[in-house]
Amino acid sequence: MSSRKSTTVDIKTPYNFNVQWEELMEDKSFVSAFLSDVLEKYIVKQRWYGGKSSKLKYIELSEYFRIQQNEEVYYGLILEINFYEAFYQHYFLPIAFVTDDDFAKDDRILPISIQNQKGHIIDAINLEAFRRVVFERILTAVPKDRTRVQYKKSDLFEDCKYESSRFMGMEQSNTSIIYNEKYVLKFFRRIYADRNPDYEMSRFLSDKKDFKNTPAYLGSMQIKDQENTNITIALMNELVPNEGDAWDYMLKELHKVFSNLEYKRIKIDKLPKTEPFLRLGISEVPPQIIDWAGLNVFSKIQTLAKRTAEMHIALGSEFEDTSFTPARFNGDYTVWLKNRLLYQFQNRLNAVENNLHKLEGLALELANEFLEKKNEIRKRFVNFDWTKLKGERLRVHGDYHLGQILVKDDDFYILDFEGEPESTIRDRKVKQPPLKDVAGLFRSFHYAIYATIFNNGEHYKQSQEELFEAGEILYQYFIGLFLGTYVVEIQNANINIGYQQERIFLLKYSLLEKAVYELGYELNSRPRWAVIPLKGISNIINH
Repeated sequence: MSSRKSTTVDIKTPYNFNVQWEELMEDKSFVSAFLSDVLEKYIVKQRWYGGKSSKLKYIELSEYFRIQQNEEVYYGLILEINFYEAFYQHYFLPIAFVTDDDFAKDDRILPISIQNQKGHIIDAINLEAFRRVVFERILTAVPKDRTRVQYKKSDLFEDCKYESSRFMGMEQSNTSIIYNEKYVLKFFRRIYADRNPDYEMSRFLSDKKDFKNTPAYLGSMQIKDQENTNITIALMNELVPNEGDAWDYMLKELHKVFSNLEYKRIKIDKLPKTEPFLRLGISEVPPQIIDWAGLNVFSKIQTLAKRTAEMHIALGSEFEDTSFTPARFNGDYTVWLKNRLLYQFQNRLNAVENNLHKLEGLALELANEFLEKKNEIRKRFVNFDWTKLKGERLRVHGDYHLGQILVKDDDFYILDFEGEPESTIRDRKVKQPPLKDVAGLFRSFHYAIYATIFNNGEHYKQSQEELFEAGEILYQYFIGLFLGTYVVEIQNANINIGYQQERIFLLKYSLLEKAVYELGYELNSRPRWAVIPLKGISNIINH
């Protein structure tokens, strides 16, 4: 089924294939022409293509299958993209043949003539008829589907019919379609030879555990590959009407908080501080801090802590499905963790050394501290002694930050369970301490504080240094309040996240891991922001 690159296609002269569209994928000359330069040029321009930093070598057809309903036939292709200097990646591309000359001008892949009818091969997701077929196949899915292309649905998805579909837009790695303004179908573009964690987690939380603060799972589309492995192609969830994500919400709230410094004549050097990781209730936050920041932002953090705890309680209360049963820390996990982190740390060290010339001020100061203390940081990663840990590991969100949370009516909804983009599919399914998610959110709070200062510097009268100082004080109260609510909820549900010292150890470890991870991205794409993860690292190694 594989076909190596063999010909260069002249885009102006349509190929003529004397077979019906329904047999086109059996035609070796078509597959060969299609996989050559034409598809390469098309793929590298797509937003969802994740191999932009590597040099593409050739494309092979790994699998193809029909997506059809009655006489309507489309093809789903799984393309194997091979690189010169990296591993291959697999991508999903559904294709359709259109003859209307005005259609999908930007998404044409190949001009082609089939049995003397001229037209274009396009990405089928652009075609409403295709979107409708997928919707209707999920809606009419039968239990225990044994065919190669499997459509599944939950009991919640019935008594409806196709009305409309449109692109959700603004996505990077996948393509989401909104149906009937009520449902979202996410087509995964990067494909893994395994069930996608987003599908597994979404179905588990909403279908099995009835967790209300995530969009309900409605259905999916999967195929079985040649090795009989299940591959998730698409995931259908309810559309949660919302007022945007928690990142934008937090930036608006923090802008008010920082504007209050001048408006309320707050003296930053007189603000009371709190001890790092000290659990707090609202009544324990000093009146000067409440007066400065207002109650709203603190009560929102408590709600978010409650929802995060409820997610982890759902994920930690399974005793049948082994992919979700809680696990203890052990030697295998520790070896996996250390290997991963030491490799990542070395990579970031090199990045800091190579990018020092781009840094200045506090960022440069902190980068030099990072280099000076590299052995101490490395030792922190190595000093993971699982024998002292009594808590449990669970399946976790894995890429938990404010951008993965929707705001609706003073409440929060958690979505996007695909896991960390840099990780392999197997790594994303490893059970982790739930505090790893908590640390991800804390890093997101830290980012939101600094992003507010960077984005609105000219609106505030204080110097950047003073704003950073105020931000760090606020950050510690955010953490304290979050932990105050989260730990009580978790312990009341008998989820074992370890004793106080263990929790602080795991939080610091995960915060350090996350900040080191972020450093690579910032140095490569916006060095001015490297100060944020560097400050996060400095906070941990100096406390």
